[in-house]
Formats: sequence, structure tokens, C-alpha cells
Amino acid sequence: MPTAKRVFAVLIALVLLPMAVLVPASSASAAPAGLTAAFQATGSGSTWDGKYVISNNTGADITGWTLEFDLPPGVTVSNVWYGKLSQNGNHVTIINEYYNARVGAGRNTEPYSPSFRISTGTAPPGCKINGNNCDGTPDTPPKAPENLRATGSTTKTVALAWDKAVAGDNPIASYEVYSGGSNVASTTDTKTVVTGLSPNKEYSFTVQALDTKGNKSGHSKPVTATTLDPSDDTTPPTAPKGLRSTGTTSDSVGLSWDAASDASGIAGYDVYRDGKLATSVTGTSATVSGLAPVTEYSFTVRARDTYDNISSDSAAVKATTDDVIGGGSHARVGYFVQWGIYGRQYFVRNLDTSGAAAKLTHINYAFSNIHPTNLTCMNGVTKGTTPNPQDPDQGTGAGDAEADYGRAFSAGQSVDGKADTGWEPLRGNFNQLRKLKAKHPHLKVMMSIGGWTYSKFFSDVAATDASRKKFVSSCVDMYLKGNLPTYNGAGGPGSGTGVFDGFDLDWEWPGAEGHAGNHISDKDKANNTLLFAEFRRQMDALSQQTGEEYELTAFTPADPAKIEAGWDITTNDGNPSVFDYMDFANVQGYDFHGAGSDNSWEPNRTGHASNQWVDDQDPYNNHFSNEVAIQEYLDAGVNPRKLTIGLPFYGRGWQGVTDGGVHGEWQAANGAAPGQFAEEAGTRGYANLKASVPGCTVHHDEQSLSTYCYTGNGGQWWTFDDPWSIERKTAWVKEQNLLGMMIWEMSGDNGTLMTAVDTGLG
Repeated sequence: MPTAKRVFAVLIALVLLPMAVLVPASSASAAPAGLTAAFQATGSGSTWDGKYVISNNTGADITGWTLEFDLPPGVTVSNVWYGKLSQNGNHVTIINEYYNARVGAGRNTEPYSPSFRISTGTAPPGCKINGNNCDGTPDTPPKAPENLRATGSTTKTVALAWDKAVAGDNPIASYEVYSGGSNVASTTDTKTVVTGLSPNKEYSFTVQALDTKGNKSGHSKPVTATTLDPSDDTTPPTAPKGLRSTGTTSDSVGLSWDAASDASGIAGYDVYRDGKLATSVTGTSATVSGLAPVTEYSFTVRARDTYDNISSDSAAVKATTDDVIGGGSHARVGYFVQWGIYGRQYFVRNLDTSGAAAKLTHINYAFSNIHPTNLTCMNGVTKGTTPNPQDPDQGTGAGDAEADYGRAFSAGQSVDGKADTGWEPLRGNFNQLRKLKAKHPHLKVMMSIGGWTYSKFFSDVAATDASRKKFVSSCVDMYLKGNLPTYNGAGGPGSGTGVFDGFDLDWEWPGAEGHAGNHISDKDKANNTLLFAEFRRQMDALSQQTGEEYELTAFTPADPAKIEAGWDITTNDGNPSVFDYMDFANVQGYDFHGAGSDNSWEPNRTGHASNQWVDDQDPYNNHFSNEVAIQEYLDAGVNPRKLTIGLPFYGRGWQGVTDGGVHGEWQAANGAAPGQFAEEAGTRGYANLKASVPGCTVHHDEQSLSTYCYTGNGGQWWTFDDPWSIERKTAWVKEQNLLGMMIWEMSGDNGTLMTAVDTGLG
């Protein structure tokens, strides 16, 4: 962005310098509709200041413009201002800033026209404004396809092929096939099979080409074809033999088989998954996609001849999909909290500089809220309605769009060292996450929905088929398609594209108590499964459009009572389970005990928060441990490669703790110890705990596999994880063949714990 002095100098030069030239993109004989763009340049030799003056020749305001042009060989563009530039090869695209997006009726973009340094004073070719020719002339449509021909038929289908159409001003995007005046097929290829036809009937077909702007060619010359008479052949083909699996991914299985035979010829093959039609192909191989990870499927194949006689089933073959990480590797899932950029001063950049980003496989962004009346995914602008954790409306309507994508970060806070200008449509944490993914392409970033404070309306959005469809559609649109709500000049259609790779559902808790005021129903358990199914359905549908794979995970409870109340985890009873739809679950492995910031939890007795095994001395009624939690899922038939166990990067603490001859373990206390932040008594990030609680002697409990520290009789007692416990926990994760570990949350660590996790998982 140039300074005001620089802008003024450029404008004066355009008026006074004799070398200034005005080069219209081309001349039009009449005032065109919509926007036009004319190129101007000042300079000499190989140094020119170029710009496009965008004009609106209509009687109504037009908001939003995209300028495109091509660079001849050897020509370069740099230093754009009054627009956002991107370049793909020699093709340049400049999109408006928020302040010059609107072009008034009969006006132009001066003095804020998109400008840049360019190495020539000649107008670049291929100029388009909002997809139209910059001079306002209409695009030349493609030519009609030639050599349309019928290449085969069955009793219900006709196969067609044609030569590639000659493009006009825009590339060819697709073809449409017509019969009897109706569109009967669409394809991006130069061949297709028209289905749903009647047997023994003659049809006439034509084909049209469409370009990327929707301009249509004329119709090709027609071709006629007749479907076959089924009475001419009633003998089915032989059943395919040699069905085999040729490879698996986390969501697909490759299959191949030996060709069947038939006197009339084989038209194709139908592939069945667990008795249901999965796909149809013309060759002897297929890939069945849209499958769940680490799940066994049974496949059969049937052959169809050209008279649509169907063979019997092939012999079945079973195949199990991979997990989402890959055999022998382990997931490392870390939560990044939206609010960490404030008091914690923990930015996305810290994930990179600490080395954590290179070690993590997934980042869960916490959290998106649920709109209290619309029952949709939402980005709020208030950071919270009250600091009181017992207020039932603490999270109602809350959120922080400023932190998410509105805030401009300085160069020192940015992943790539480049400061935001404050004019970008995507700023804040989302933009930094996108930069982080560019630097670490292996990372998956998940939008976590809910959490302790934002789960109030989950029961409502899951209650009916209509509410589930509406809610999931809003989440997919906002986070996977990137259509963020406008906020302070940021957001807008497509602004968040490429940030998120899926969703992490953090409903705390279906059918059971959670945050004060949460809505609960006795139908939550069944509706929870249906909500997962709807997320998977819509995400798979989007995958078909984009070719991207989207993941679905969940934060699930360690407490067997909460599992029973709200989570259908049984996978071997023939009924749907949440694990039929999610890629993996992050099982809570912490907060087994704690005082709570308002002393509403367990203020009067200490207790381990994340012990690996049940402690023999545990005096509480509920004996929690990582082992107990994971075994609950394994006993229900959940594959261990669909489970991670949670790990805290923080400690829970009490004060006024009695020694009891056991260094305060399971002893009387007098409420939560002072926390890292005033509003979070009883909680400190690991790095802060080590630095800010002097005299806290560390002890390791071998029997329960837990770490704690004690400052002395009547002092503070803290429970947490350290490299000692992490080394043993990661060894257990590998022994159990679990998928990996999940971390809440990354700001508590200075790199020590993440290194221990990474080293332990190998």
C-alpha cells in the first residue's frame, strides 16, 4: 500500500507527464452494460506504473469486482495497491479491497483504481472484469462439437462420443446432451452414457458445448441410435471371478476382478458393498469411496450384458479400510484456543516457533458457537456475557469474530513475518492458520463446535431431521466453503476457503449434565448419532464437488455414566453407532478431579486429574483413569485405531492442603489454589506452573502413573503431566495400538511436553 504522498505523485504524473499513455482494453461502439476496465500506464523502458480504471456504465451501483489479465512472456507485475493480487503462472487476478468494492452508477474507481508496477507500458492481453471482456463486448461462444457418434447401446442406454469443441473466448467447461428437446446428460468429458431409455426404441441426440462463463455453442449435427430388444437375448453372463482388493485408504477400497463372458458382450459391472449397490463401472476394476476408517466391508460384483441381463454374484471379498493416520503412525491432536491471543499471548505463530506445528497432525480450533435462535453455526462478536461459570447464559450468543478473522496481526505475531494491513477479507487466527498450513502441508485444521461453554443448544439442533440438516448445512457453508459472515471489513463469500479440513464435535454432554443451563433431552443419545450421520452425509456430498477429503472427529467422555447417557459407541450390534460416521474420537483423559475456579467441584480434597491407572488409595466414589476410559470403548467393539486419549498441558491445584504423611495426595484442602489468571483459580499451564509455584516438590506415583507436586504442609498441591508420565503414557498408547494422543491445550507448553509426546509416539 503506497503512502498518501506516493499516491498524489502518481496522480500528478498522470496529468502532467507527456509520456503518459491511455490504452483502452479495446474500443466499444456502444456503452456496454456492467463494468468495464481501461488500462493506463506511466513510465519508460522496463519500469512502468500501470493501473486499470474500472467504470460502471449502468444506472445501478455494482459491488464487488475481480480483474484478470495475462502477462506476455518476460513481463512481470509487482507492488499492487488498491487491490489484492494473486498470480497463477502468467495469469494475474486482482480482487477489490473492501473500501473500493462498490462502483457507483455512472462512476469509476478513481482515485482508488487497482494499480501495480509492471515491466511494460502495453496493455496486457486477456483482460476480464467480473468474467466479462474489459471493453464490454460479449464473449465469443465455443463452436458446436463435431463428429457426434453412437458407440454402443443396451436395452436401456446409449453410449455417445464426439470430438472436443473449439473454444471461443473462454475455455470449455462441459457438454450437454439433448434428445427430443430435453437435456438427458451432462459431462466434462467428450463421451457419456445416456441412461433411463426405453428398450427397442430409436432416439435422436445432439450435443452442445458450454464455456466457463456459461456461453453455449450451437447444437452438433444429430445422430440416431436404437436401444436393444431384450427379447433377443435372455441369457445372463457368467459371474465375475477372482474378485480381490487392490488397495485401501482411510475412506476407500480398490477392487479388481477377471472379466465375465457373454455371447452379446459385457456392458458393465455392478459393485455391491454389504449387499447394497455401491458403484457401476464398464471395466474390471473399481474404487468404492465414502467409507469409514478402520472398518471391515464385504464386496461382491455382478456383470451386465448389453441386453441388461445380470449375472449372479461373484464370490465375496472382505477388506478393511485404513485409519486416517496410516498404520504404524500416530495422531497428535492439539487444541488451539481462540482466546489465547489475549492474556496468554499465544498466537498461531507460536505453534510454528515452538516446533509444535511440525509434530502435530491435527489442530482443533476452539470453538464455534451455536446461534441461540437460528440454531446454526455462528461467529459472534461478544467475548462472553459473564465471567460467572454458573451463569446458564454464560455462552449464549458469545463468540469472537475479531480473534477469528477480524484482527490485524503485526509482523512479529504472524506465521510468515508479514503484517496484516487491516484491509484483507481474512485476518486473525484463521488467516494465520491458513499460513501455517502452507508452511506445514501435512496439518489438518478442524473447527471444534461447542465445548464446555458453547454446548447449550446442541440438543436443539440435533432434535429433528430438519434442524440437523439446517445446522450442518450452516457449518459446512461457513467453515468448509469459507462463506464467513461479514465483520469489520472482513469475511464474505469464500473468504475462509482452505482454512478448515473438517469438524470436531464437542457436545458436552448429550443426555447428561454439563455447563449450567444446557438443554438436555432423553432423546439426545439417538439424536447425537443422527447428527453425526448428517455431518458425514453433507461432508461427503461436498467432497464429491471439491475432490477434498473432510474429516469428522469428536471429543468424547471418559466417564462411563456419560457415555451410557449420550453416546452410542457399540459397533457390533448391527445398529448405527457414532463411530460409523466419525474418523476418530478424542477421549477425555483429564479433569478426573479438580477444585474448579469457583470451588463448585471438589474443593475439599486433592485428587489426580489424569492418572493412567486407578489409584489404590483413591477415596472418591468414582475411580477414573485413562485405562478405565479406553476400556469402555474397546469393550463396545470400537477399533483402537479410532481412539486417541487426552493429555493436559496444564495442572489442577488446591491450597491449604494437609500433608497426611503422603505429600498431600488425596488429602484435605481449602479450595482452589491461585491460578495463572485471576478468573481461572485452580488452573495453570504447565510452563507457568513450573515457573510460578516456588518450592513445589515433584513426586511421581508409579502405581497410578501420575505426577504431582507439593509445597509443604498447608500449602499448594498440583496434579499435572510431565515428560516422565508422558513417556509412560505414550508407551501404553503404542502397546494398545491406539491412534494417538490429544492435547488440551497448546498454550500451556513451551515445547517441553510436545517434544515428549512426539518422542514417545515415535
